[in-house]
Amino acid sequence: MQHDDTLSIGAPDDRFNRFLMENVHPPVWRNPDPADVYNLVVIGAGPAGLVAARSAAALGARVALVERALIGGDCLNSGCVPSKTIIRTSRLYAEMRTADDFGAQTPDGIRVDFPCVMERMRRICSRISRADTARRLSEKGVAVFFGEARFVGPRAITVEGNTLRFKKALIATGSRPKTPAIPGLAEAGYLTNESVFDLTALPRRLLVIGGGPLGCELAQSFRRLGSHVIIAQNEPMFLPGEERDAAQILSDGLARDGVEIHLNTTAVAVRREGTDKIVDLVSDDNKISVSVDEIVTGIGRAPNVEDMDLEVAGVQYDTDSGIRVNDFLQTTNRRIYAAGDVCLTHKFTHTAEASARIVVQNALFVGRRRLSALTIPWCTYTNPEIAHVGLYVREARERSIPVKTFTILMQDVDRAITDGEDEGFVKVHVRDGTDRILGATIVAKHAGEMINGLSLAITSGIGLRALAQVIHAYPTQAEAIKMAADAYCRTRLTPARKSLARLWLAM
Repeated sequence: MQHDDTLSIGAPDDRFNRFLMENVHPPVWRNPDPADVYNLVVIGAGPAGLVAARSAAALGARVALVERALIGGDCLNSGCVPSKTIIRTSRLYAEMRTADDFGAQTPDGIRVDFPCVMERMRRICSRISRADTARRLSEKGVAVFFGEARFVGPRAITVEGNTLRFKKALIATGSRPKTPAIPGLAEAGYLTNESVFDLTALPRRLLVIGGGPLGCELAQSFRRLGSHVIIAQNEPMFLPGEERDAAQILSDGLARDGVEIHLNTTAVAVRREGTDKIVDLVSDDNKISVSVDEIVTGIGRAPNVEDMDLEVAGVQYDTDSGIRVNDFLQTTNRRIYAAGDVCLTHKFTHTAEASARIVVQNALFVGRRRLSALTIPWCTYTNPEIAHVGLYVREARERSIPVKTFTILMQDVDRAITDGEDEGFVKVHVRDGTDRILGATIVAKHAGEMINGLSLAITSGIGLRALAQVIHAYPTQAEAIKMAADAYCRTRLTPARKSLARLWLAM
């Protein structure tokens, strides 16, 4: 059966998007004839589904992969890849405007070619889409079906009139943007991460509702690309889950870029006046109205659990928290598993992939791998970036774990100074009295790269004492991690040890 392409309505019809569609949802694709039974049926071809399908097929399993829209899911088509592409270009423009800070001349008449920015994004998305095309997956032994998957029993689904029977199944349908309940918003029109990357003209005035990672990244990027950006966050700080000083540095950075910031502020109504969208913002007893050309919402994600008839399969779920799973990622039907955004609190691409690997091991082999054993880092890709892994101090204290923190300011790191990127810090939290790393937060230009070393240390049980022995190339910004380890080692040099050392040297 043939399927129409599923590009979003506003997406440009250029050679890059056409090439992308040939890879992620070929217009003339015909679903294969189903096998009698599959070892694993995977519903959803986002990061989790792709990892599971590829891994299981490589191990010799008979695998079917079902996708109702685009292979690659949110990450490739409307999330990580397009957003990071735009962030990179926006940083270039910011660097051009501050060239004199680096002993260079600031170019005259810097002009942002927004259509060119977005064309580059589409070119990169199409290039990356080559890694997991429908045809390539088929060549690797994965039976690829496009269409809506619905359970017709505890061990079978239907797709476009075909019945797929399975020994085990994985639900990896991901999540979608939550829609704010703001009167008039739908009528006025708004953008989410699923539509903002379809823009071909730069909005002159842009309101971003939500101060989480997506909202902050988009606000900074579009401001640097030339929009007048207003961001409204109903919390007293951005990234409310992060450490307060990290969030404050981000707030200062957004303000320095020229973003108009409204914290403790809620959008309560939207209306159209001509071509303008008028949004009423309320903070305490104060009410203001702002006129903008576009509105972007980023208030969180909702799991995709609807329209699969999960009840027929005996799979319990909640529309807010997603599919109910145990620590082995089994649902209430023990033959069916879930992975990624549809069931996890941490909705990241790398977490989705890691959870999918757990499912392959546990579902197809004698595996008892646990979700709770994962060490999960994450990063918000603003400038500076904010990355974290492990426990926060507040979490450790809630568990009655004594904590000692070692902090290195990036302004004390030579490479950060020479790069002109000395804003931020590295904080490493250890269990007091030991060198065991409990968690870390990094605020730096390259925090996302730097956090990986600490994630490795936590996963491998490497303490700060061992990290102090690691020789880092000089000068690098990651040397801040070694400096934190050296700070720990200095605390081990007690007065008694100093006295013994002096006695030894006096001999």
